[in-house]
Amino acid sequence: MGYRAGMLPFILIAIIIFIASYSYIAHTNETSPFERVDRLFANVDNENSPGAVIAILQDGEVIYSRGYGMANLEYDIPVTPETIFHVASVSKQFTAYAIAQLADDGFLSLDDDVRLYVPEFPDFDETITIRHLIHHTSGLRDQWELLAMAGWRLDDVITREHILKMLKHQRELNFTPGEEYLYSNMGYTVLAEIVEQVSGKSFQEWTDENIFKPLDMHNTHFHSDHRHIVPNRAYSYAPLREGGFQKSVLNYANIGATSLFTTVDDLACWLLNFDSHVIGNERVFNTMLQQGRLNNGERIDYAYALQVVDYRGAQLIGHGGADAGFRSYVGRFPENGFAVVVLSNLSGISPQQIALDIADIFLDEILEPEESPTDIQERRRRENNVLPDENYNPTPQQLLAYTGTYYSEELGTFYTIVLHNDGLVATHRRHSDIELTPIINEWFSGKQWWFRTVEFVKDSRNNIEGFRLSGGRVRNIWFEKR
Repeated sequence: MGYRAGMLPFILIAIIIFIASYSYIAHTNETSPFERVDRLFANVDNENSPGAVIAILQDGEVIYSRGYGMANLEYDIPVTPETIFHVASVSKQFTAYAIAQLADDGFLSLDDDVRLYVPEFPDFDETITIRHLIHHTSGLRDQWELLAMAGWRLDDVITREHILKMLKHQRELNFTPGEEYLYSNMGYTVLAEIVEQVSGKSFQEWTDENIFKPLDMHNTHFHSDHRHIVPNRAYSYAPLREGGFQKSVLNYANIGATSLFTTVDDLACWLLNFDSHVIGNERVFNTMLQQGRLNNGERIDYAYALQVVDYRGAQLIGHGGADAGFRSYVGRFPENGFAVVVLSNLSGISPQQIALDIADIFLDEILEPEESPTDIQERRRRENNVLPDENYNPTPQQLLAYTGTYYSEELGTFYTIVLHNDGLVATHRRHSDIELTPIINEWFSGKQWWFRTVEFVKDSRNNIEGFRLSGGRVRNIWFEKR
């Protein structure tokens, strides 16, 4: 039976509508925001790579949560939203909350001298307050760089006792308290000690009782014992230049600045509490968002372990973390009711950038157009490093004057400077040799993150007395020539 000619236009129209509808649905599915998010993890979303996990929150609800890649490559365990991660410096906001809550309860004042609560804290002839520690304006040298300078490997077992002993022997600050902002993990280790002194409880007990249990964060704890077995935890990895991965071992046994173990679901509970106040109150969370001020009145971005910045015209409140192969970022756009958590066990991933990419996907029509990026890293390099003098090229004979053994009382360690292949090399029993490159008169640079610049100091007779060693967050550690 044939079709009547008059029906053909209707059939053609129906076919066209069907094709158009199918194309629209296919296109919509292909470019859905969740698919676009998944594509951000395409290079790790397989059984042969460490991975990541995300949680996306909108208007008080988790709208998407998913894991990518593997939590453990040796046993083929995938990452899921229930996988427990070490979140490094994301830990700090919980320490800051503890201080803000104890201050609100009247147990301490933010302007108290730290030595009221930590008697063994060194006397630097300067008053360092709790507020200084919170905003990284104390001038305290950073614990990780101090330990590395002293010969520690960062995959050693490092406890809070080790760190506080290192602090006890410090004799100088990076700068006068309040004069500058310079990130210092040491400050948050001290804050955890203050919580214990004030509350009479261990830091783990206080945070468990006052934060994690009330918020139903059942898979979260501060990890103070590297031997503690944690079911369903992720292990950390680093990429190899020739391909593949290697373990990035983490044995930290210290808390306050780091060592929070948690999941994206638990962190979502924490983020939602900024509005619901299941724990804390409006005063406490207003305090958490108070940005620090320097002695000259200048306001800095850093609040209570939360960075308050502008991103494409919207307020972004967040913080990242990096230890061993673990990378993390937690960020909120409070004016837009939007938040993102990104956790990873691969050092090659940038969770903060991924979080911003996710924000671009969901908030693109709300946010202002993107501006051309500024090379912040290069600017900071120019600001923080001594510019080289191309005419400074000492001969091997001249370099001999710098050779010898040098000792730091503050670190309890020796370095030996030797002449090798017509250049200076710094040697240490526990570190690989460090080549020193001449910069300007009496200044040399090393390629380690904790051994950046060496300034040799001469006496009135032009003899070398010693050198001052600086890294990125440690300045002017004195080494005397022996």
